[in-house]
Amino acid sequence: MRWGVGTLRWVRPLHSILCVLSDEAWVETVPLEIDGIRAGDVTYGHRFHAPAPIKVSSFDDYAAKLETAKVILDPAERVARIEADAQNLAFAQGMEVVADKGLLAEVAGLVEWPVTLMGEIGEEFLDLPPEVLQTSMKEHQKFFSVRNPKSGRIERFITVANTQAADGGATILAGNGKVLAARLSDAKFFWENDMRTVKAGGMAALAEPLKSVTFHNKLGTQWERIERVAALAAEIAPSVGADPEAARQAAMVCKADLSSQMVYEFPELQGIMGRYYAEHAGLAAEIAAACEAHYAPLGPSDDVPSETISVAVALADKIDMLTGFWAIDEKPTGSKDPFALRRAALGIIRTVLETNVRIMLLPLLGKRISGHTGRTGSTDEYDIVETAKNALVDAGEVKLAEEFFEQRARAAIDNVYADQAGILEQIYSKLDDLLSFLADRLKTYLRDQGIRHDVIQACFDLGGQDDLVLLVNRVRALQAFVDTEDGANLLAGYKRASNIVAAEEKKDGVEYSGGAEEKFAEQDEERALFAALDSAEPAIANALEAEDFTAAMGEMAKLRAPIDAFFDQVTVNADNQIVRRNRLCLLTRVRQVMRQVAVWEAIEG
Repeated sequence: MRWGVGTLRWVRPLHSILCVLSDEAWVETVPLEIDGIRAGDVTYGHRFHAPAPIKVSSFDDYAAKLETAKVILDPAERVARIEADAQNLAFAQGMEVVADKGLLAEVAGLVEWPVTLMGEIGEEFLDLPPEVLQTSMKEHQKFFSVRNPKSGRIERFITVANTQAADGGATILAGNGKVLAARLSDAKFFWENDMRTVKAGGMAALAEPLKSVTFHNKLGTQWERIERVAALAAEIAPSVGADPEAARQAAMVCKADLSSQMVYEFPELQGIMGRYYAEHAGLAAEIAAACEAHYAPLGPSDDVPSETISVAVALADKIDMLTGFWAIDEKPTGSKDPFALRRAALGIIRTVLETNVRIMLLPLLGKRISGHTGRTGSTDEYDIVETAKNALVDAGEVKLAEEFFEQRARAAIDNVYADQAGILEQIYSKLDDLLSFLADRLKTYLRDQGIRHDVIQACFDLGGQDDLVLLVNRVRALQAFVDTEDGANLLAGYKRASNIVAAEEKKDGVEYSGGAEEKFAEQDEERALFAALDSAEPAIANALEAEDFTAAMGEMAKLRAPIDAFFDQVTVNADNQIVRRNRLCLLTRVRQVMRQVAVWEAIEG
């Protein structure tokens, strides 16, 4: 702010500047001047308790004299004092303070000499949801909530004054109580109005106004978004063990509280109020819980949803967000992410991994991007793919179902857009970009857990890695393997084989991709490598099909010795061109067998 006739901008009107240099032998005032204010060796304490000027000779002298003048200089000390005094006040009355580190830090920054006082909340407000009381007191008046552990209700409040009142704070509490009563009267009015709507027409009546509320001018109304989320939640439900109809119902009501008066006043209560309204509307407990839980996780330290219906709705909500904004090219750029899409992506990743949900994202993302991009065809193609996949899963052919999806998910889109090549190209481009975005978020998430980004990329580059649980299991097994001596040496052997083949293909202008034949082998080391590959290839494939990645890495480790022996004893570029070609083709086979597990080129040597 700026004040008076000067040009200085400062957080508050600046009255004086303390600036001294000192040691044990001398003290000197620094000749500093800002906007007509000269620095000196004088400061001031508490405006009311100790308004007289204070002369200072050192930092220790400064801190000690300020405390005598009713100013606690260290913010950490103010935090500790407020916290201890608040807990003691509550404990003396058989109560407990609702912990709020953010509010504690904020209040500590507002006072110089904290004086903690506890007051009572009017009886007429005690039946309001505790979150309403807590939010109203925190946002409007910086009060701490005090809970009765026996009833679970918030029954009192703690305020922190900046002065020691002669009456022990009675007048301060009386004034605060009047303001609080007015604030809570508003909250009570909102609550009662919303409850009347719910009782009269259920959650449908509460959500009705959302039909005319725009979510985004390119993505329709909030109601249209709710219908998309509901359809997707029902589709996801079987994969997470939830009832599709229950998931659909939960999604249809999970945003209803956005039109409530309470959430309009306190946006941070969205979801929480939805749970209360759904409970009062007589909906099942797990559906009411989804109203709140589907927003989770809101931050890196938040828990993910745990109940199956909540998981289905949470995933559907976040997938619709990502695919919708990707379809209209409203992606995060640099530090800008106005629609919190990075958080949505991380929410999908954490929810899938922490609940161990086996779900293939490619068809879900492709179908939704297709719909948002202006698809005019029928959904029958997608339904056919979905039905076929479910039939394979029901028959126990899970691996075949995955392969079917990898081949047919895009084919379904192709058929719908057979006469719209331009739109089809857009869909694939956006889908690939979104998958890369999710891969980047996954790398960030796993990097925090000590997983190397290049190992993640090596698995992701295999393609079709949209089952995140399977992908992460593969990544963890691969990192454990490459961190071993066998893994490091095998990686070096792979790169050596790959470099030799690439160099010779470039020189000769041909591909050495034809099958190598053991009958052309001249040395024992060649024959040993043929035998090792013949054994390893099916063993690795079987281990991968069984999703036993540790076993796959174990089979891979058996290749180290024969590959090392081959390079030690065999000259690849033999004079005999048939032998030379066969050996180059053999090295190509080494690459092919090892690439069942990962794209090794992505791993840094």
